[in-house]
Amino acid sequence: MLSVVIATHNSERQLVPVLSALVQGVTAGVLRDVILVDSGSTDGTATIADAAGCTLLHSVNDMGLRLRQGAAQSRGRWLLFLSPCSILEEGWAREVMTFIETAERRGQADRIAATFRLAVDGYGIGPRIGEAMAVARLALLGLPRAGQGLLISRKHYERLGGHPAGVKAERRLVARIGRRRIHLLRPHVLLPERAEG
Repeated sequence: MLSVVIATHNSERQLVPVLSALVQGVTAGVLRDVILVDSGSTDGTATIADAAGCTLLHSVNDMGLRLRQGAAQSRGRWLLFLSPCSILEEGWAREVMTFIETAERRGQADRIAATFRLAVDGYGIGPRIGEAMAVARLALLGLPRAGQGLLISRKHYERLGGHPAGVKAERRLVARIGRRRIHLLRPHVLLPERAEG
């Protein structure tokens, strides 16, 4: 049903908790495969991918082309794009399954997408301000932060032409989807403070 696509580059340290959080998707029967699209890592990213049973594709530095390549090699009807430091909160698989089933039942699978609520890892006021700004940015502009995740049906993704090549590929794809067509899922995605901006 669902394929997860993650663009990596020397992501060994971040990947372990990210992939661990995806295990509940396997046990819930929602996660079909995880594709890591790598741009020349020199650390243990390939070893982590192999140990976790992920498909590792070697690619170029262009983020848009990498994500599009990962989507093309995946097998799920739905795609979930994450960053290599996006840790999904407990309960994400159930919420994703509900969203997918509802979208398909209502005939909206080729018109809507979804993202997760943002939680910034850290103490003090800085991370809380980052979270509040992410909520405001999504409400006003319809733009989730990088790493917040994007859930979209393969059919809708392909109809939009996938991620465009070049800079800000993720933001440009989200703009094509449209602000009123991106739903906010209840579970959070945890990002390190330095990655939330």
